[in-house]
Amino acid sequence: MRAILLAAGCGTRLRPLTNTIPKCLVPIKGKPLLEIWLDRLTKAGIGPFLINTHYLSEQVEAFIKSSPYRDQVTHVYEPELMGTAGTLLNNIDFFQGKDGLLIHADNYCLADFSAFMKTHEQRPSECVMTMMTFQTDTPSTCGIVELDERGVVVGFHEKVANPPGNLANGAVYILSAELLKMVYSDFISIKDFSTEVLPELVGMIYTYETSDCFMDIGTPESYERANENSNSDLN
Repeated sequence: MRAILLAAGCGTRLRPLTNTIPKCLVPIKGKPLLEIWLDRLTKAGIGPFLINTHYLSEQVEAFIKSSPYRDQVTHVYEPELMGTAGTLLNNIDFFQGKDGLLIHADNYCLADFSAFMKTHEQRPSECVMTMMTFQTDTPSTCGIVELDERGVVVGFHEKVANPPGNLANGAVYILSAELLKMVYSDFISIKDFSTEVLPELVGMIYTYETSDCFMDIGTPESYERANENSNSDLN
C-alpha cells in the first residue's frame, strides 16, 4: 500500500528548535522523526512513499537522498504550501487508483500499522476510510471524535474547550479507492483535509485506536516528553 507523508510544515510552535531544522527531522532519541516513520511503515510492508517538502526543504531532500529508503521515496517541493487536501489532490495519481495512506508525519507514532491495515480491510461496507485514533491527555488541543458502538465516527469536536471525551484523531488515514474518486470529483477546490473533508464524511469513517505510543510533539514541552518517554524499541 502506498503512502503520502505530509512533511512540509514550518513547525512554528516548536521554535527555536525548528529555526534551523524542519519539524519532520527533529530527533527522537537521536533518530530523525521522518526516519522513524519510514522505518516502521516499511517493516509493515507499506510503500513506496511520496513526501511533500517546503520549509527547509533542502534538508529533507538531503536526508532522503542519504537514507536507505531513497529508492522508495518521491519528494515533491511546494513553493507555497498547498494545504493537506491540496497536496492530496495534486498527487492523487500516486495511489494508482488503489487504497492508500495519508499521514501527517509530524507526530511521534509507534502504532501497529499491520493491525491498522487489517482493521481497514474489515471496515463496515459504508465506510470509505479508516482513521487512526489515540487517547490524549490534552483533549482541548486535539480534534476529538465521537463514535457509535461499531467504531464509526458520528461527530467531530475540533480543539474545543470541553470536548465530550479524549479520543483524538491521529491524522493518519487509510483512504479507499472509492474515497479518492470522491475527493477528486467532489472536493476539487478544497485545501484542508481535516476541516473540509472529514466533516462531510461523518458516518462513513471507521476507526482504529492505537494503544501504542502516539504523541503530538508540536511544542517544546511535548517534544521533551517524547524524548523522555521513548523507551520503546524504535527498531
